[in-house]
Order: sequence, then C-alpha cells, then structure tokens
Amino acid sequence: MLDDVLFVVFPYLTFITAVWVGIYRFRNDRFSYSTQSSQFLENRMLSWGSAPWHYAILTILTAHFVALLVPSIWASAISAPIRLYILEVTGLSLALVAVFALCVLVYRRLTTATVRSVTTPADWLLLALLLTQVALGFWVALFFRWGADWYLHTTVPWVVSLVKFQPDAATVTTLPWVVKLHILGGFAIIGVFPFTRLVHAVIWPISYLWRPHQVVIWNKKLTRTSGDGPR
Repeated sequence: MLDDVLFVVFPYLTFITAVWVGIYRFRNDRFSYSTQSSQFLENRMLSWGSAPWHYAILTILTAHFVALLVPSIWASAISAPIRLYILEVTGLSLALVAVFALCVLVYRRLTTATVRSVTTPADWLLLALLLTQVALGFWVALFFRWGADWYLHTTVPWVVSLVKFQPDAATVTTLPWVVKLHILGGFAIIGVFPFTRLVHAVIWPISYLWRPHQVVIWNKKLTRTSGDGPR
C-alpha cells in the first residue's frame, strides 16, 4: 500500500500540481517567470557556484533523459565496458561538482546580507530540496555502482508505465532506500517547481522573444552638496 502511494499516487500528484499551478501562474503573473537574479547584489561567489552548477546538473539531467527517451541507444552506448566505466566516472565527477557548486550558492545566501534579504521561503525550500537531491545522487553514484545500467532496467520501465497510465512500481520497490529517496526527491522538486524561480526554465528563451520589456527603476535618492549644481 505504501509503495503504491509513493510510487504511483505521489508522482501523478506532483506532475498535476506542476502543470496546473504553472499554467495558472503564467496566466496571472507572467513577469514572475524570471530567475530573479541577485547578481548585482553579489557576483564573486555567484560566478563560482552558478556556472558549475548549471553545467553539471544539465549534463546529468540530459543523461537521465537520454536513457529514458531512447533506451535502446543508451543500452548500446553502455554495452562496452570501457564506455560504461567512462560514464560512471563522469557521472560521479559531475555529481561532486554539483554538490560543491550548490554548497557555494547556499553559503552565499547565508553569508551575504543583501542576498539573504531577498531570499524567500520558497527559495530556501528549493535550495534544501536541490541540495538533498544532488547529495543523494552523489551517494548513489559512489556506493551503488553501474547505475547507468541498472537505471535502464528499473527506473525507466517504471516511468514508462506511469506515462502509459499503466503504473507498475515492481521494478523500483526493491531498490535500496537511498535510491528510492533519490527518485522521490526528483518528483518532490517537480511538485514545488511552479512555486519557485525555477519556472523560468520551461519558457527560456522562447517567450522572452515576445514578452514586453520589464522596466526596472532604482529607488535611490540623489544627494547634492551645496556647491553642486548644473554648470
């Protein structure tokens, strides 16, 4: 019963929430579909965290989706031991980079007063979920070897069964609890996705081509000394 709730009901619930809230937010508060960048508040630590984070996590996600969308090609790619070894080492390295980069971004928000002042509860929740997720991913990659192979025979069939509306969780319920938490963490992030700044990812860069310009006005009072003035 618990397995059905976690691996059947929960995935559908998070996906429905993401779609419904995402559409509602886009229709009613379109300008909130933004990264809400704090780069102008602090840039040095951001450069150490943001770029490595994006490169690492996007590469990892691409590998996950390739195995999910074209499993036959993925199976062919890992059929040779040397290619499987390379993928394993690369995945472990990218997971470590993602953990490091996200820790830098969290530290930046904790220690920079101006950045911390503009960080919302939703931002903290998102950072906590992402940090937990990448840490679990690193743990899985380190202690449960050959994930590039067993992912293809466990998680992929389960996700396909969900897409076909014929849910069958048998292939994932026997996995170690750390792997289960990593899987469920991914769906938890999907569930909170439309409530956070991550929503910009689903429309970037397409909608920015026709979205009206957003005007930013600096609320800063200019002061003059008695000797200043137009000349």
